[in-house]
Amino acid sequence: MTIALETTATPKRRWRIAKLPGTLVLGGVILPASLVIAFFPNLFAPYDPTVFDYNALLAPPSAAHLMGTDSFGRDVLSRVLYAYTIDLQIAVFATLGPFILGTILGALVGYAGGFAEALLGRVVDAIITFPFLVLVIAIVAVLGPGLMNMYIAVGVVGWVFYARLVAAEVKVQKRLDYADAGRAMGYTHFRIIFRHLLPNSITPAIVYLMTDMALAILLGSSLGYLGLGAQPPAAEWGVQIADGKNYMTTAWWISVFPGIAIVVTGLGFSLLGDGLAELLRTKK
Repeated sequence: MTIALETTATPKRRWRIAKLPGTLVLGGVILPASLVIAFFPNLFAPYDPTVFDYNALLAPPSAAHLMGTDSFGRDVLSRVLYAYTIDLQIAVFATLGPFILGTILGALVGYAGGFAEALLGRVVDAIITFPFLVLVIAIVAVLGPGLMNMYIAVGVVGWVFYARLVAAEVKVQKRLDYADAGRAMGYTHFRIIFRHLLPNSITPAIVYLMTDMALAILLGSSLGYLGLGAQPPAAEWGVQIADGKNYMTTAWWISVFPGIAIVVTGLGFSLLGDGLAELLRTKK
């Protein structure tokens, strides 16, 4: 009897795995691999990313240096791998604050409606009028270069997108029967919002968070390239691309390999977000 139960359970598990969106599976492979590299870059990097080797300046890719070296003789592969730590940190810290703040404010505004909803709409309109990158650059230029100031700048601007998503979902959820039942039972507004409405409204914000992390990596690299994000000699993809911009015709590998890392890692977040959205659509 036990054997029969096990044999009938196995096809079901396989069917469930087969039903997972391909984008979710692929994103779920890329991101864990990126996280392992980010936490343990020393296990994979063949050299210290900050050590100069004046005997190997601008060396092309070879057995000794698989991705070549830069103008200071630093191993490009090692710098690309160590950059995972900083760039994934940017992906998390540049989005986690806006996600939390925007989710909480969006839930409160969506439940309150009226003047609060109108005020949020005006704030959103005012912020999205200007290009996101331009606003962030302007704020960082005032505060000064550095990762912390970049996180502050992104937080000041980025929360409105999460607030708008969550407010719209809460506005729909609060009209459903279970919300009316909570009010009839005398639950506090706080309990209705954060124990009942928000868990049923947060899914679009989580899906958007995955895509936003990919954009955060691009933003962090862009600011690093402009000298407003991570500062040299830190191993960061945008900084590396900036280091190699003057050598594109003679030492293309300095900029190309960090660019590939940006594309692959950003693609992992985007695929995971698309896969989650597809999975949730099929469940509905």
